Amino acid sequence: MTVYGIHASHEQIPPGGLLEAVAKAEQAGFAAAMSSDHFSPWSSRQGESGFAWTWLGAAMQATRLPFGVVHAPGQRYHPAISAQAIATVASMFPDRFFVALGSGEASNEHITGDGWPRKDVRNARLRECVDIIRALLAGEEVSHDGLVRVDRARLWTRPATPPPLVAAAVTPRTAAWCAGWADGLITVNSDVETLRAVLAAYRDAGGRGPARLQVHLSYAADERTARKIAHDQWRSNVFPPPLCWDFDHVDLFDGASEHVTPEAVARTVRVSADPDQHAAWLAEYAELGFDEIFLHHVGQSQDEFIDVFGTRVLPALRASAG
Repeated sequence: MTVYGIHASHEQIPPGGLLEAVAKAEQAGFAAAMSSDHFSPWSSRQGESGFAWTWLGAAMQATRLPFGVVHAPGQRYHPAISAQAIATVASMFPDRFFVALGSGEASNEHITGDGWPRKDVRNARLRECVDIIRALLAGEEVSHDGLVRVDRARLWTRPATPPPLVAAAVTPRTAAWCAGWADGLITVNSDVETLRAVLAAYRDAGGRGPARLQVHLSYAADERTARKIAHDQWRSNVFPPPLCWDFDHVDLFDGASEHVTPEAVARTVRVSADPDQHAAWLAEYAELGFDEIFLHHVGQSQDEFIDVFGTRVLPALRASAG
């Protein structure tokens, strides 16, 4: 049966508010949680960006939920520091943690002052980081000279079982590329044919482990409000790669999205005031073969979404699954 979780968006909500939201979500029947890991929001209207790793310790202590985090080693994070952070969380909360590794976005990584590499170089850098992180989690001392450099690093605190290192991919090409190293796949909602192609590319290339999906949605008691929330908060997030990877400042996202319409946002965000419609959309995603689906209500207030989905949507999905 598909597991339904909540996505914690640090770009939109202060850490204390997110902590309250995941605790409330657990009580409402959500069975898992996932966290972003940003230095910068996508828009000045979102206006937040707390440090995910500090928050994860508090959130996992406050709930019994399994958690994941989307993480980009290689520029903002040295892979040895990534490995230390991963190991520490996993040692405190065994068998409750996964890490989704991606090649990053310039909006977060430019802060180091280093140049923003081409996508193929970023992928090669990520592959090096994956090997370094795995070796460190296995207890090896690591030295490495490549796109990243490591000198005699060793983790002194490690979990008994290393957590899964999952690949974040939004295209079939990337999904196939990461199948050789990943312990699972995570992607974001798109049209059904694209999602089917991403899943097929990963599995056909030998990809193992669970398939996870993050779904952007907007819910309110009336359609007009649901559309307004989505347009206000998520119109800066409608741009496909490479723009979303290469814009390096909120001003660029806000400028580019100035003329994005609510209709354009609705092609990226599932917008509806009808809980049954949301349940139908989510059931369709589950039928594609996703093992875990994380729901991201793009509004900055989470209470109504959690209440309604806990009482209407999640029970309907459980009933339809048999």
